[in-house]
Amino acid sequence: MSADTIKKRIAIFGSTGSIGTQALEVIDANPDKFTAEVLTAQSNDELLIKQALQFNPNIVVIGDEKKYNRVKEALSATDVKVFTGINALEEVAAMDCYDLMLAAIVGYAGLRPTLKAISNGKIIALANKETLVVAGDIIMRTSVEKRVPIIPVDSEHSAIFQCLVGETRNKIEKIILTASGGPFIGRKPNYLVNVKREHALQHPNWSMGAKITIDSATLMNKGLEMIEAKWLFNLKPEQIQVIIHPQSIIHSMVQFEDGSIKAQMGLPDMKLPIQYALAFPKRLPNDFPRYDFRKVSTLTFEEPDLKTFRNLALAQEALNKGGNLPCVMNAANEVAVYAFLRNRINFLDMTNVIESVMQKVSFIQNPTLEEYFDSDGEARNLAADIIKL
Repeated sequence: MSADTIKKRIAIFGSTGSIGTQALEVIDANPDKFTAEVLTAQSNDELLIKQALQFNPNIVVIGDEKKYNRVKEALSATDVKVFTGINALEEVAAMDCYDLMLAAIVGYAGLRPTLKAISNGKIIALANKETLVVAGDIIMRTSVEKRVPIIPVDSEHSAIFQCLVGETRNKIEKIILTASGGPFIGRKPNYLVNVKREHALQHPNWSMGAKITIDSATLMNKGLEMIEAKWLFNLKPEQIQVIIHPQSIIHSMVQFEDGSIKAQMGLPDMKLPIQYALAFPKRLPNDFPRYDFRKVSTLTFEEPDLKTFRNLALAQEALNKGGNLPCVMNAANEVAVYAFLRNRINFLDMTNVIESVMQKVSFIQNPTLEEYFDSDGEARNLAADIIKL
């Protein structure tokens, strides 16, 4: 049997989220190339059941143990094995029933299963940037030891990855991460103080989950991407530049030491980097919309406003200092976004919470995995205390 006729078995950790559902669309469009072997969700049992009935995976995991019986009962007429609980995610990640993990669990929760998969030699298509933000040194060290490729799914990191194919011996001068600027580009604090949840969730270019959409509106998303890029591409902080590009056509660029710049371009559609990661090193044909240069609109670029969108400045501070500071920042941000989405704090309060927590948690230069977990817990508790959750 040739490699072309063997279907790649995909495990989607976070199958009911924005990335997971789009990945299943890619798998559905390429039934001769992929099978969905593992599907996991935290609490969306209805969609998980629907997905399992359509794709007939080997295993499903529902994180919320209260929903286990409902999922088990709904799938009782199938051969699908049903597991539940946080530990089940790690146990399933260690199994040999799949070839590639799409790591699409939102936030810090994705770290342990992803690390377990890498430790067991699984290829990772990484959509969860927080995994590298929290413990990038440990993740990348383990991937090198186990010779496990990590293929980025984030549109910006996928762009950099694509620009670097064939360039292994050529030195990077810098990478340029593009940011749409979110829905509040050009706005000042006197406007942002009144921003409500529903305004912040209206992203101009991308269709994403709630958490990443808020991160995009505050520019924290770009800060997390800077830290992720450092680890993925082995860069120094000064080699990573962020530029606002409202049209989201250029997804990111690499400048080499000869001054040449490579850019990866296309219409904003997450299915493209998802498909690229699942099929790598092949490019598969598809019917996604194409960018038409004959109808070109102006492509513009500008510096980010760090005074207004201070989350990006805080992320740059975490990037420069390293240690457990990115982990602390990420934890505080997750709690702050959670509170904002529930109308407990206002838009600008999120930055104040993150800054306060970053100043209060003890700095550790070279944390162990346990110390990362402890820092994360301490930062979450502090943020919750500040917000009075």
